[in-house]
Amino acid sequence: MGRASRLAFIGMNRARPKLRKMPEISPGDAKRLIDGGAQLVDVRAGDEFEAGRIPGSRHLPLAELQADGAGLEREKPLVIYCRGGERSGMAADAFAASGWDAHSIAGGLVAWHEEGLPIEPDGGKVADRSVLPPS
Repeated sequence: MGRASRLAFIGMNRARPKLRKMPEISPGDAKRLIDGGAQLVDVRAGDEFEAGRIPGSRHLPLAELQADGAGLEREKPLVIYCRGGERSGMAADAFAASGWDAHSIAGGLVAWHEEGLPIEPDGGKVADRSVLPPS
């Protein structure tokens, strides 16, 4: 690549807008947002949701979230979680790229539970991810 080509390439990279990536938030920060009226969405599978969830969660499995996104309120912050943060991170990034105030709980429900934050129903637990093969 010649000098002019390299400079043009560098210039193109500088001109590209960077995607705004919403930060992951700690479980404590997520609780403050939720207590302040943020929408709370659990993107895990049904059996994971039934085993234990954050009180007030709306269950929208990841595969259905895009189709049901219209049912969420764009004006309100959106807190999304899964078991460990991977699935919810993808969902939050997609919503943020569309202009939503979307956040994923860092470490997911595992981190939420480890911080002693509430899970329902009484006796609820953090289920193993149902799509993984048995070890």
